[in-house]
Amino acid sequence: MKLCLNYPKMGENILIIKAGYSEFLEEENDSRKVSFGDVLRTTTLLHLYKKDFVTWVTDEQAFPLLKGNPYISRLLRFDWITLEQLKKERFDVLINLEKVPGICAIADSISAWKKYGFRFDSEKRKAEAYDKAFEVLAVSSDPKMKQLNKKSDQELLFEMVGAKWNGEEYILNKPKMQEIYDIGLNTQIGTKWPTKKWPSPYWDILEEMLIKNGFNVSRQEKQEGVLEDINKYMNWVDSCKMIVTGDTLGLHLAIAFKKKIIPLFGPTPYIEIPIYGRGKVILPEPIPECMPCFSSFCKRGKNCMQEISPEMVYSEINKIFQQDKA
Repeated sequence: MKLCLNYPKMGENILIIKAGYSEFLEEENDSRKVSFGDVLRTTTLLHLYKKDFVTWVTDEQAFPLLKGNPYISRLLRFDWITLEQLKKERFDVLINLEKVPGICAIADSISAWKKYGFRFDSEKRKAEAYDKAFEVLAVSSDPKMKQLNKKSDQELLFEMVGAKWNGEEYILNKPKMQEIYDIGLNTQIGTKWPTKKWPSPYWDILEEMLIKNGFNVSRQEKQEGVLEDINKYMNWVDSCKMIVTGDTLGLHLAIAFKKKIIPLFGPTPYIEIPIYGRGKVILPEPIPECMPCFSSFCKRGKNCMQEISPEMVYSEINKIFQQDKA
């Protein structure tokens, strides 16, 4: 059982289960693939438990995002040995943020005075919600409700534990890198949502426009090791003053590092991810009626991301840098 310890701590004994296998506001698909961005954005919850002893259980791949966090007292690897130990411990509060049925069943078997998040329904054999998580489960499982949702991930996350979100940010503990690039182009998208990808020729055009106008530009896939090593990826994001990105891990890292951000959104809802007033969300023009569609393939024949032009993106980048000079 691999663990990281941060002693001592007073207050209540808190257990957070967030391995990253199921996204907070997505329907459970039992993929077991770690969503790093989803792990990172749930760190906002830690603001509620700064004086408590927090145990956080996650997939070992996500350790770089949580290691050294001042509000995590004990970081544990998600495996059967850890889970067997947790069944013998007692907690004041358990927060299960995984909708995988088996993980929900394990969470049900751990002793805690209060439980939030997701539980296991033995009759339906699937994940269900503890009292305050019904809205989250409904939004994540019903595309119509997800389309109508006007609350951010953080708002729903805090409401799920009976609290109110007041603009608390992500918590990522990492030594500050020197900013050597004006703009980082975060071009890559995960395989789950190919429809979130901005066309490669558009990235090429934008890069040419930026360089021509005197910006110091770095492109994600051109940096050695960035696509293979999460630590190098974090270092690269932190070395840029601004990140231009789709809805992917790079967006969440840019938020955590408090960078200027230009996020490009199409098939997924921008309302769920607040950027804390540090940039400009760009949407297709005109906005198609089907957006956000939450689909991994485009049913209308033309991906809405193609309707975000490089000129639109460059204009917003330039505005932000001009405002900083003023």
